[in-house]
Amino acid sequence: MSTKARYAHDEIGKGKPGFSKTRSIIEAAFYGNNVIEVVNLKQAYELAKNSPGTIVTDMPVYRGEEFGLKKDTKVLLFNDGSVTGRCAAARRIAGSPNVDTNDLDLKVMDAIYDTRKKTMYHAEVYIGLDPEFMVKAHLLIPEGEENILYSWMLNFQYESDEYNKMYKRSRAIGSESDIYIFSDPQWSHPEHPLGLTYFNTQTNCAALLGMRYFGEHKKGTLTIAWAIANRNGYASCHGGQKEYRLSPNHSYVASFFGLSGSGKSTLTHAVHNNKYDITVLHDDAFIINTETGSSIAMEPTYFDKTSDYPTGCEDNRYLLTAQNCSATRDDKGNVVLVTEDIRNGNGRAIKSKLWSPNRVDKIESPVNGIFWIMKDPTIPPIIKVNGSHLAAVMGATLATKRTNAERLAPGVDPNRLVVEPYANPFRTYPLVDDYNKFRSLVKDRHVECYILNTGDFMGKDITPGVTLSVLEQVVEGNAQLKPWGPFSNMETIEVEGYVPDFDDETYVNTLKARMTERLNFIFEKDTEDGGYNALPTEAKEALAKVISEAHNHVK
Repeated sequence: MSTKARYAHDEIGKGKPGFSKTRSIIEAAFYGNNVIEVVNLKQAYELAKNSPGTIVTDMPVYRGEEFGLKKDTKVLLFNDGSVTGRCAAARRIAGSPNVDTNDLDLKVMDAIYDTRKKTMYHAEVYIGLDPEFMVKAHLLIPEGEENILYSWMLNFQYESDEYNKMYKRSRAIGSESDIYIFSDPQWSHPEHPLGLTYFNTQTNCAALLGMRYFGEHKKGTLTIAWAIANRNGYASCHGGQKEYRLSPNHSYVASFFGLSGSGKSTLTHAVHNNKYDITVLHDDAFIINTETGSSIAMEPTYFDKTSDYPTGCEDNRYLLTAQNCSATRDDKGNVVLVTEDIRNGNGRAIKSKLWSPNRVDKIESPVNGIFWIMKDPTIPPIIKVNGSHLAAVMGATLATKRTNAERLAPGVDPNRLVVEPYANPFRTYPLVDDYNKFRSLVKDRHVECYILNTGDFMGKDITPGVTLSVLEQVVEGNAQLKPWGPFSNMETIEVEGYVPDFDDETYVNTLKARMTERLNFIFEKDTEDGGYNALPTEAKEALAKVISEAHNHVK
């Protein structure tokens, strides 16, 4: 089995793998006499359906019996009050600078103590959908939070006969232990007004306190699984991947990295007018084996926005649960979802694996192209980045805009462009680990690297049609690449209406400013948090060269 939950007596003890102070606090709670095991999805559904506040719609779960539900199962809706997004400000990671683990451990002790008179539910799932990489995760959560429990079991892989057998024959992943997560969404503390998500990823455990939003549980669990993958030879990816099979002997595997709202899911699932034979790995969470280049999906279902899927939309056939949407009765008297973010921003739903008919859990073919999806108005629709150092550092300085999937701390400007390295705000290990993994993919495995701008170019919107067109040219191998202005390591596909004017001093100075912001971001990492996320000198030199070439052009 991939991860470990049972130990011989001589394997148990201080300083041994799987044992730490934080983990000992959290794991013990799973064995309390107030804990009820939730063993399958049918049981979880009944608990969620009967949980106070649940809205049982009249929308049937499509072919639910194929993945562990009864035939008459309905889509459940649950709303989280005013909390409708994740909160990065609540995250604390053991081992990071300025994180007082002793203080946090005491708070978790008290949080667990305070649930002793509550009925607690314990569920188990698998993360990673191939025998090469599977880990087991456990969630402990109080009665009254059954909708989070049910959605968590749906989002990841529940313990079916098929996957239980797969797990038994799966490859052991070092000395890694199972993941244990304790959650109390009703917890509150004056020192943590936004809640607390406390991770000890070295020993695969976490406490999610005061977090009602399901996305905290999804991404919190993935956070630990990605850390396990990072330690064991994989690049952890918050992105989407698909394979274009262009002929019996030729395919192109593309990986898309972008934050929520960037177009990552749209590009992953695009069918390109059925011009290609396409398989989809996933649109949010996967890992790449840095030795073989093959990729594995981390979860079977999709946690998607509902803003683009109005009532009656064919895609809604595949819904399993919904969060933070409204409901009404249709002309037949049935209770149906009201989506399109009418109630609030960031309405969400879990869609079944059946939504993507060409879905696979592993792509054996090695990845060919990495696409950093940005929203930077100085960048044309597509740029090819040559050189492993520049390719990796451009991913480390991925620029985008914030979305309503985030709950921001007071004073944070929601409209400011931000840098989010590799589009992954869930990293719990030093940034250089990701930098080295992606640099290696480009340098050693000859993976191509591109930047896609899906926002606007100097005020002119870049349409989805333009993005798909340049992507298809790359995939088909007929892209007419030209040098991008004065830059020695970057090329572009010129698209009418989006051709940069390097004789325009204003444009070049704006571009220099944006590249300088990236370089400053990397320099800040040298001192921020004691240099925990510092990158090597080569990364700074690669960006400095770009700035120098732009500067010399306008002298």
